[in-house]
Amino acid sequence: MSCRSLADRVDALLPQTQCTKCGYDGCRPYAEAIAEGAVPINRCPPGGEDGIAQLSALLGTPLLPLDLSRGEPGPLLVARIDESHCIGCTLCIQACPVDAIVGANKHMHTVLDDWCTGCDLCVAPCPVDCIEMVPAGRAWTSEDAAISRQRHRNHLARAERLAADNARLMAPEISEAPAPAAPASEEKEDRKRSAIESALARARARRNPTQS
Repeated sequence: MSCRSLADRVDALLPQTQCTKCGYDGCRPYAEAIAEGAVPINRCPPGGEDGIAQLSALLGTPLLPLDLSRGEPGPLLVARIDESHCIGCTLCIQACPVDAIVGANKHMHTVLDDWCTGCDLCVAPCPVDCIEMVPAGRAWTSEDAAISRQRHRNHLARAERLAADNARLMAPEISEAPAPAAPASEEKEDRKRSAIESALARARARRNPTQS
């Protein structure tokens, strides 16, 4: 089994909350690190003990207790924005890994509950502390995980496109003035001079034929 196919299978068992509590920038990088044997299987609080058990069975490795330094397991939470205090700074929108927050600059934002993964990455960037995590009132399902995985991929792809566009805009402008013509080589000039001299010699010979 290749590392890539194993990483796919590990990724399929992770909850896809993209919370980064494992120490990686999302579930996929953590899955790849697990597949490479570079990191233990117990760093995912949203996956909890059940997630560790599934990873242990897949990899044939011993069960490990959940690493509580990474966070506490618990019921699904979702973000709530106090819209009366929201200043529309868009920092929470930029922080959300699955585009679950909608709004515009200098306009209040709101959270799409069905999209929110409970990652709480939007809480810390808020400059007015108007975001809190509240119980979702439902469980996180495998269908939620699959949808969240695709939304995260779309989020990353869009971020890459924006970065590329910004890089092009920031690049120095290239002058449109035509480049000066490269000087002819000395060899080319010699051939040209020789041809002209030969033509002149023939012309002189026709005008002044050699007397026998």
